Amino acid sequence: MKAAGKPAAFFFAAWYKAPRMQPRYSRILLKLSGEALMGDRQYGIDPGTLARIADEVAEVRDMNVEIAIVIGGGNIFRGVSGATQGIDRVAGDHMGMLATVINAIALQDALEKRGAHTRVTSAITMSEFAEPFIRRRAIRHLEKKRIVICAAGTGNPFFTTDSAAALRASELKCEIIFKATKVDGIYTSDPHKDPDAKRIERATYQRVLADRLEVMDAAAIDLARNSHIPIYIFSLREKGNIKRALVGEDIGSIVTDEPGGVK
Repeated sequence: MKAAGKPAAFFFAAWYKAPRMQPRYSRILLKLSGEALMGDRQYGIDPGTLARIADEVAEVRDMNVEIAIVIGGGNIFRGVSGATQGIDRVAGDHMGMLATVINAIALQDALEKRGAHTRVTSAITMSEFAEPFIRRRAIRHLEKKRIVICAAGTGNPFFTTDSAAALRASELKCEIIFKATKVDGIYTSDPHKDPDAKRIERATYQRVLADRLEVMDAAAIDLARNSHIPIYIFSLREKGNIKRALVGEDIGSIVTDEPGGVK
């Protein structure tokens, strides 16, 4: 129906010109820290926070976006912290890998309750809980619009889940790495500790490495640079930020080959 005095073409033109929330990428790698699942808890998984993240990821999946997720395990155990408490670093990192599998299973359960088909893949053999990570199989899952949750990091000690995110993004030909964190971008120093910390909207991989900006570890940055995969850092604390980042809203900081690179 049309209002009196307004031709149908007028309404079509207004609809056509109105901004629409279209995703800017068709295949993404979402890096979630284990701490992101804690909410306000000191450790473990907060059910409300897990449900909110699952809602957001499912919403993005419904926008016809292919999603791979690499998840950390710091809410349960961190290998580096264990090493400072007398646990062998290799043993500690193996324990951390198991923690990521726990988080992956929890996220899978939450997503499938929302109708999202998922597959948990593991870099270490855990056939009762997860598929082994096989690149071609994982790509096929993505093409079938299944969410692929990558657990157990790279499967090797001394490598972080940030490195795993850069590795999986490269292997799966993702267009961008979305790193959801506790802060809304890159800062010159920790904004929670330094009131003079300044936000950096855009940075090159080289600047991140040279200035030791806390984005990802050096191995992850170098791999992303070699694969020409941009990294977008944003806060997960605000509801709906995953979708906002996907459609191109300016809510974080980006790392690219060039400081003026397009988001």
